[in-house]
Amino acid sequence: MKLSINELKNKELWEQKGYTLPSFNIEEVRQNTKKNPTWLHLGAGNIFRAFPAAVHQDLLNEGLCDTGIIVCEAFDEEIIEKAYAPYDNLSILATLKSDGHIDKKVIASVTESIEASKGMDRLVEIFESPSLQMVSFTITEKGYSLTNAKGEYFPDVDNELNNFIENPKSIIGRVAMLSYKRYLAGKLPVSFVSMDNCSQNGTKLYDAVSAFVDKWVEKGFVGEDFREYMNNSEYVYFTWSMIDKITPRPSDDVREILANDGIEDTEIVCTSKNTYVSSFVNAEQAQYLAIEDRFPNERPPLEKGGVMFSDRETIDKIEKMKVGTCLNPLHTILAVYGCLLGYNSISDEMNNKYLKAFVEKAGYVEGLPVVVDPGIINPNDFIKEVIEERFPNPFLKDTPQRIACDTSQKIPVRFGETLKAYVEAGKDVSSLTYIPLFFAGWIRYLMGVDDKGNSFTKSPDPMLDVYSKYVEDIELGDKGPFADKLKPILSDDKLFGVDLYKYNLAEKVVKIFTELVVGVGAIEDALKKYLDI
Repeated sequence: MKLSINELKNKELWEQKGYTLPSFNIEEVRQNTKKNPTWLHLGAGNIFRAFPAAVHQDLLNEGLCDTGIIVCEAFDEEIIEKAYAPYDNLSILATLKSDGHIDKKVIASVTESIEASKGMDRLVEIFESPSLQMVSFTITEKGYSLTNAKGEYFPDVDNELNNFIENPKSIIGRVAMLSYKRYLAGKLPVSFVSMDNCSQNGTKLYDAVSAFVDKWVEKGFVGEDFREYMNNSEYVYFTWSMIDKITPRPSDDVREILANDGIEDTEIVCTSKNTYVSSFVNAEQAQYLAIEDRFPNERPPLEKGGVMFSDRETIDKIEKMKVGTCLNPLHTILAVYGCLLGYNSISDEMNNKYLKAFVEKAGYVEGLPVVVDPGIINPNDFIKEVIEERFPNPFLKDTPQRIACDTSQKIPVRFGETLKAYVEAGKDVSSLTYIPLFFAGWIRYLMGVDDKGNSFTKSPDPMLDVYSKYVEDIELGDKGPFADKLKPILSDDKLFGVDLYKYNLAEKVVKIFTELVVGVGAIEDALKKYLDI
């Protein structure tokens, strides 16, 4: 069995093996999309294939849409070469349920895949189409950044800001240029929908694109009317959204299941940019997508596929609830302590009663008292599902090493916002225990030595070298004092949201860190002490 349009014609064979096939006319939808594109997505990674593409397939199956999604990859173009082109843009979605059952579905809603460097002409054609309703993004939070850690523009960005290049290399430069083409085509309306897992994602996208627009206007490359078009919500709108679905890299266990079904070409490939892809994606069953409902050129009826739509204020509350309290901080705790304790699976960590108690107390005891309640999702129910169903799912095979990527970039939102909420509510920040226990654990993680005294590879993080230098002279067994060495970290209000010294929390972090470096087994001992169960 090969994953191809032609092979899907053997419907009975696929269905006998337990695969749900698309029920719409694939060729007809592809032709319709070619003529009248409505949805372009930037970012061809696994979260897109497992979630937005699958939701849109439901709409196609129900006859609620007659066009599919065109996907473009601008960062890791090997994804198109390795995971789309060989399979006629089809993919297999394996949904991993906590009871061990796997739902297998062939996704055919993606009608066309484009490598950005080779496909600018086609992208211009799409942007010049009056039918285009939305351009969505899963390019990760780093995709919106125009500068390095020193605040300097990346070379491509700097070149494109100061020169009017028709075929830019940077992702945001391309979006800005394509927006200009849409403006020239008659000030056509469109909505830009960031689906990346970061707070106020639409504004991050707007700010990045506006940097290009403003510079081009300043240099006289484009007229002021283009900037007015981009800033007029009747024409162009940058929505906020919240997305939540755990989508680990392709699993060898799933690959084996599909291979046993007779599926060929299930090899898992790692691209040169370290993206793991295959003909299939695997993901958990739980999923949430909430989008601000502002679409100048209408939109697909995604609410029929379970997507929530509301106003910006509500979307912001949902995002803050999830990112600041109910999921992301707990995930990061498990990531850091999982690496320190030698775990390779988030679900295995949930069998450790101390780690389970850690996320419970960090969430229920310290997070929920200041949680932002969005009204349309119950925070207590959400966190309960996370802790009791999602994290313990043994079939998900997610790793703490993956979640630990970019931790320094996550701390300000995942923990810093909670600290600021305590301050604003007049609550005693120094009374917290589990958040400082995490902070101390992260600083201990920067040493790159686990609880058994073995070195481990720290996950990628743009600020890793900057923060690691403060602990480079500290070794397991040192007794301190460490206050002076750690002060540059603990006083960094950009990292923690507040200056920990100002709110009497730094001393507690130093104390816990000192306990964590006493020797082999110190981390496990500290968990037993502070969790006290």
